[in-house]
Amino acid sequence: MTATLDHVWTVLDAVADPEIPVVSLRELGILRDVRMGPDGVEVVITPTYSGCPAMGQMADDVAAALAAHGIAGKVVTQLSPAWTTDWIGPAARDKLRAYGIAPPQAACGSGAPRAGATPQERVLRFMPGASQVQPVVPCPQCGSTHTVETSPFGSTACKALYKCLSCQEPFDYFKPY
Repeated sequence: MTATLDHVWTVLDAVADPEIPVVSLRELGILRDVRMGPDGVEVVITPTYSGCPAMGQMADDVAAALAAHGIAGKVVTQLSPAWTTDWIGPAARDKLRAYGIAPPQAACGSGAPRAGATPQERVLRFMPGASQVQPVVPCPQCGSTHTVETSPFGSTACKALYKCLSCQEPFDYFKPY
C-alpha cells in the first residue's frame, strides 16, 4: 500500500506511550517526524532521555501500527536534538494532570516557568540551601500548591515523587528536561 504522510500521521496518532497510556507518542513530542525513505515510510522517534527503557516498546508499537494498516516502513531513533518537555503540548499536559501526573512546570533547563504556564505554575519557591528557586508543583488531585518532593525519582526516571500536604496523596511530577 502506498500511504500518504497525512495518513501515516493519522495512524500514529493512536500510538499511546507505553508508560502513560492516556497520551500519544506524538502528544509527548517523542514522535518527531514521518518521511518517505527509499524503503517506505520512516518514522523518527526521540527518547525522553538516552537510557529510556521504554524505547524498544515504543518502536515496536509504532511498527505494529504501521503493519496493521499495511504500511511498509521502519522506525528510526534520533537523539539530536535531545527531547525536551517543552515539546509536550497543552492538551497532553491536561491529560497528564487528569491521569494524576503533574506536568512539567518549568521551561527546559531553567527554574523559570515555561511560556504559557498557568498562574499556579508561575509560583516559585525558594528552598534554603538550594542552588536555585524551585517551581511550586500543584497537586493533580486537589490543585493545592502545598506540596513537597519526597524523592527525585518517581515511577519512572523522568518523573519525581511528590506528596500533597493538603490531601495527603502522593503523585508523580514529570520533571522538566
